[in-house]
Amino acid sequence: MTMRLRSLLVLSAVAAAAFVVVAEEPAHAATLPTGARSLEAVNQAGRYVRHADHLARIDPVTSSSANQVKLDATFTVVNGLASPNCYSFQTKTGLFLRHRDYRLRVDPNTGDATFRADATFCAVDGSVSGSVALTSYNYPDRRIRHRDFALWLDAYQDTATFRADSSFRLAAPWAPRNTKGPVLPGLFADPHIAVFNGRYYLYPTTDGYAGWAGTYYKAFSSTDLVNWTDHGVILDHGPDVSWADNSAWAPAVASANGRYYLYFSGGAASGSTAKQLGVAVADSPTGPFRDALGRPLVRADQFAGGQTIDPMVFTDDDGQSYLYWGQGVARAVRLNADMTSFDPTQARVVTPAGYNEAPFVFKRNGLYYFMWSEGDTRSEDYRVGYATGSSPLGPWTARGVVLQKRLEVGIRGTGHHSVVRAPNSDTWYIAYHRFAVPAGNGTNRETAIDRMEFNADGTIRPVVPTL
Repeated sequence: MTMRLRSLLVLSAVAAAAFVVVAEEPAHAATLPTGARSLEAVNQAGRYVRHADHLARIDPVTSSSANQVKLDATFTVVNGLASPNCYSFQTKTGLFLRHRDYRLRVDPNTGDATFRADATFCAVDGSVSGSVALTSYNYPDRRIRHRDFALWLDAYQDTATFRADSSFRLAAPWAPRNTKGPVLPGLFADPHIAVFNGRYYLYPTTDGYAGWAGTYYKAFSSTDLVNWTDHGVILDHGPDVSWADNSAWAPAVASANGRYYLYFSGGAASGSTAKQLGVAVADSPTGPFRDALGRPLVRADQFAGGQTIDPMVFTDDDGQSYLYWGQGVARAVRLNADMTSFDPTQARVVTPAGYNEAPFVFKRNGLYYFMWSEGDTRSEDYRVGYATGSSPLGPWTARGVVLQKRLEVGIRGTGHHSVVRAPNSDTWYIAYHRFAVPAGNGTNRETAIDRMEFNADGTIRPVVPTL
């Protein structure tokens, strides 16, 4: 298939998107295709948005161009860092397209509010059918425009020349899929993986925010763990949760009573910085979810010691579900049949040696596995340890570290994992986050999945993280 034909296929999808108006944001396309794309100037055929020495411009790119040129002209389209209704554009090296002093460039994501806004753009109709123009999130009267082949953020002018200079075609990516890429496009951490009705689902923390101050959760699904469908935002703390408006961390989803329950951590942007646990409910694994209680499921002050984050639910063969949570101290309690309440007098501390956060429990061949993350998520030494036991509440026998960094291939900070069994098999997978390769850190993380295998005695073989 030629580059032009592939481009037209992408364009046809974009042209079919509906347009909506969101309060305090410019009119924008309801959907743009996420994933790797290149952007061609509509009035400079063969010239594509490209970064060179961090500055953005439009340059010629052809099939005979150097690989580096093709890489520099390829971006991953992700939900906007400042608004999930808009878009951000990430380079193959993990930088983001942003404006600074009205000049377009690519820079490392600092995660602060200013950077997020500078790196977020909303899509509107371009000058020709199927093309798009990109308005600034924080300067909605300005659009990305090329002048003398350099890219600037210029005030909108109602002229044919300006509309053409600010319009781009979304084309198939010049660079092939990055073998070092994550399973999800963009920055996502703390992935919870599950199987519902024979299909895999991933529920991660949306990453890339200073202080991990993201506000919303997304859902992705797949039949093969390779090709993932983006189902969009399933819960947003801002409009959907009355008691939390930031710190949307580490979700987990369980199925019961013919419904789906999303357990999540949340905090307030003002007042106390303490985090609390909530639960939301939906009729579909892709939501939309609504806050089931209108208040926290577990309050920050309800139990002494540890931080109230990182919920996880395990349901045993008899149908009894257990809630686990905590940073610094691990707690567990039986959930009532409604999945939204429990007897707090029955909560118990189950903290194993080496535990820091992210508890995860599963069962295989009658043996229970209690797993967790050790160290700080900002450290390259962040890793996964585990123990085994005879019941969902222990007692537990420590088994050691099962997943850790591989510096020789640039993999760091492997942790906050979850585990899933392939339907009707004894094949298991572990989903986890790592520092984004190659330039990530503890707030710029990406999601990976690898096989997890067992020895004959039921112990887990060390997982070798792969690119």
